[in-house]
Amino acid sequence: MSYLKIQWVRSAIGRTQDQRDTIRSLGFRRLHEERVVKNTPEIRGMVKKVVHLLKIVEDVR
Repeated sequence: MSYLKIQWVRSAIGRTQDQRDTIRSLGFRRLHEERVVKNTPEIRGMVKKVVHLLKIVEDVR
């Protein structure tokens, strides 16, 4: 199973509640935090939904 390292780089202030919930469900609590998540279709869909707020740092294997 591969993993993704993602970083939250843009604030969720002024975004829809659905986008804020997606950021929270990805495990982020603070801005500029990095998370390593599994590379599954469900997670990829969540990342795609808020890709304008995130930075995909690398594909961790």
